[in-house]
Amino acid sequence: MTSPPLDPDLLRAFLSVAEHRSFTRAAVALNRTQSAVSVQIRRLEQRLGTKLFQRTSTGVALTAAGDELRVYARRLLDLNAEAVDALSARRRDAVVRLGVMDDYGTIVIPPLLADFARSHPDIRVEIETGLTATMPARLGEAYDLVIALHPEGRGDGELLRREQAVWAAAESYPADAHHTLPVALYPPGCLFRHWAAEALDTAGRPWRLAFVSRTLAAVEAIAAQGLAITVVKAGTLPSCLRILADGLPPLPAADIRLHRARHLSRPAALLADHLQRGISEPATLC
Repeated sequence: MTSPPLDPDLLRAFLSVAEHRSFTRAAVALNRTQSAVSVQIRRLEQRLGTKLFQRTSTGVALTAAGDELRVYARRLLDLNAEAVDALSARRRDAVVRLGVMDDYGTIVIPPLLADFARSHPDIRVEIETGLTATMPARLGEAYDLVIALHPEGRGDGELLRREQAVWAAAESYPADAHHTLPVALYPPGCLFRHWAAEALDTAGRPWRLAFVSRTLAAVEAIAAQGLAITVVKAGTLPSCLRILADGLPPLPAADIRLHRARHLSRPAALLADHLQRGISEPATLC
């Protein structure tokens, strides 16, 4: 013989009466009539074959059976809510949108995402790479998470890592060249472009903008051919380039910061924590 199913609505009515010690107050809390709540309690008692409440001079009190049921009722309703939330979140929030700088998106982030995918195969991550200056302002609208570049000591978000901006060029590029310096950079709005121009102008070093591209690969390819120098992060220096120091003005350091949307889904929060741990660990430097 199977046990009778326990309707969650009946259990909610039961817990409300048990909490308020009154059918009248429970009805108000549940936004129902007192008679409707009384009917629900009678139906629950019939299903269980036992009395759950007894009348007192001040209202109602739980019987021994009612006191025992209270523990199970709370657990059943909590488990029911957890199941609904988990499955709803899976359907609604299985996609996480991440905005990140080009070099991190191609060098640092992929192995971290591979680790994350092994632990969370049902969460899909959509990545957009590019200039991150305006990405944090679009959190919640276009992105759930943004990993952005900021001047050292400035910017909101969680500090993940500090990166030194450095001049870089091909091995074949003459370090002692004194002609007008050809520079390969990114479009206006890029922090490294601003720093490069400011540093060269302040140092009085003649230079020209030899190449502009939004993609890191294109800028690095021009520099790798010895056609120009560029600015990169020391932590993501491509193997095809070397750091230049002699004769060039120093560049500032940058903060890599993680920005989270205000109302994060559980999958997005899981990815954010995973990226925070992975990028903050020195072992992940490329």
